[in-house]
Amino acid sequence: MVELSNAALTNIKGQQADNADLTITTNRSDLETVMMGKATFDEQIASGKAKLEGDRKPYDELKGMLVQLDMGLEILPGTGGTPLTAPKGAFEQQAPAINTISD
Repeated sequence: MVELSNAALTNIKGQQADNADLTITTNRSDLETVMMGKATFDEQIASGKAKLEGDRKPYDELKGMLVQLDMGLEILPGTGGTPLTAPKGAFEQQAPAINTISD
């Protein structure tokens, strides 16, 4: 289960909602390709690697709320101001610096 509260999306380990609006099922390895920017979540859904059960509306609403964090974000006054991150769509990330990740 995930919770969106105060602009933070958090995972609640071990919790399951009895009446979830939407259930998303995917393998961890497929989710990792999305987190690394090698695939989008929509591509995973289209290929069958991710399965949506229930109302898709919460997924689409969440996509519309997400923003790509600008790596030039001014955390302290005078420390930012130059955008360092190219614009991307929801759930899209820049390609990783390396193509192979090994243990």
